[in-house]
Amino acid sequence: MREPRDPETTPPRAERPSPDFVPAVPETWKGRATNRVQWLLAAGGAACLALGVALAFGAAWTAGVTAVLMAVVGCVTVGLLVLFGTLAFVHVELIVDRHALEVRCGHMGLPRRRIPLDHVVGAEFDPRVTPRHWGGWGYRWRPEQGTAVVVRRGEGLVLTLGDGRSFTVTVDDAETAVRVIRHRLHLRRGPDPPPLRKGAG
Repeated sequence: MREPRDPETTPPRAERPSPDFVPAVPETWKGRATNRVQWLLAAGGAACLALGVALAFGAAWTAGVTAVLMAVVGCVTVGLLVLFGTLAFVHVELIVDRHALEVRCGHMGLPRRRIPLDHVVGAEFDPRVTPRHWGGWGYRWRPEQGTAVVVRRGEGLVLTLGDGRSFTVTVDDAETAVRVIRHRLHLRRGPDPPPLRKGAG
């Protein structure tokens, strides 16, 4: 025969959350994604830029001004474009607050895009976002897919906007971002109206 348990010494059994339980949502959620491979590409751009500077100061300008000038301008231009195009997408940061979500790229936060939650219809989790689907890394646009900020392959967030377009961004812990955005959208739209009773109207 079992002895009765003492309620003062027996720990209470863990209670299961009800189906209507909603986990706590932070006031402001921040997430990011990083791609260290971009640093290798940035090094190539820096080397190209350095080559242009070396040509400008070390080339024999009397041998052919036009040829040397074109080489210098070409190396400097390509180097700057590669540097900006890679360093701007070394990482991306996503910030979600009560009014909007904002995407900031690179250490300078440029390019940047802010989307008010009033313009968002829905949010979905995509476990496999790849640069191949978007034609490469960076800020991408494809007519049949919409716009995306892709800095690495893997999980991401897909927004459906009010104009029917989509916006995709790669970010770590994208499932939490989706939960936060959906919760914000629910709060802004308010509770669902009660169903109409038969014969009403």
